Amino acid sequence: QDTLHPDRLVFGVTTPEAELALRQIYEVPIASGIPVHITDVATAELAKVAANTFLATKISFINAMAEVSDAAGADVVALADILGDDPRIGRRFLDAGIGFGGGCLPKDVRALAARATSLDALGAARLCHEVDAINISTRARPAALAREVLGDLRGRRIAVLGAAFKPFSDDVRDSPALHVAGHLHRQGARVRVYDPEASVNARAVVPALTYVASIEAAMTGAELVMHLTEWPEFAEIDPARAGRLVRNRQIIDGRNKLDAAAWRRAGWTFRGIGRGELVTAPDPRLVPHRA
Repeated sequence: QDTLHPDRLVFGVTTPEAELALRQIYEVPIASGIPVHITDVATAELAKVAANTFLATKISFINAMAEVSDAAGADVVALADILGDDPRIGRRFLDAGIGFGGGCLPKDVRALAARATSLDALGAARLCHEVDAINISTRARPAALAREVLGDLRGRRIAVLGAAFKPFSDDVRDSPALHVAGHLHRQGARVRVYDPEASVNARAVVPALTYVASIEAAMTGAELVMHLTEWPEFAEIDPARAGRLVRNRQIIDGRNKLDAAAWRRAGWTFRGIGRGELVTAPDPRLVPHRA
């Protein structure tokens, strides 16, 4: 957890003296009412990776349901709202899209898989591997949609909105948005990427892409717009004004955060993830491989 602003504290200790020392170090958050869990070292070591793997499992589950929703003609956002109203489940981390990234969830899922394998706890290892595999395969869905919309991607101009793995960050570690943009480029598309904060870091990781300084620069002349990181400013785009910039009014919302009705009223062909629109099987060349 964030050592400055934790939501809970887990102390793995073997002596009362160690517990006392930790309580003194974390005196301020403890005094504010932060829950404190005193446990053995083995349990404390598992706590963080288990927590992040559970959150990752929720994300992969709803992304699996997005695939079912498209095939069944259902709406995964409405489904998530229904599931989230169940207090045993909760709505957080049930947003379907292009999956999770960053420096914590993927690492901790794989760390728990490795630890479980080393302990011969193969059921846990299989679960972790499946969560990871679903997350990786989810990144191929926007590319499959792009091929449905545009056909052959070679030479087609695509605007990508977002490079960071999440908003309010310049972090591009294991970023689904950057993975998708890179795959589109490798399929021959002319990709222009705009991110409010992450372009410098993204360029260092995938220098072959074209990074621009504004939404307008990304969209101008685009044959397809792809929304891949849920920055608030992307949700505030005026679809009518944006329509005057692009060559074709076609958009894929890889995060299911845009107002689909507003975009459609402005004459856009709008596609989301798991919104009841059948997607053909992804081209295997577009599926990213784990390192």
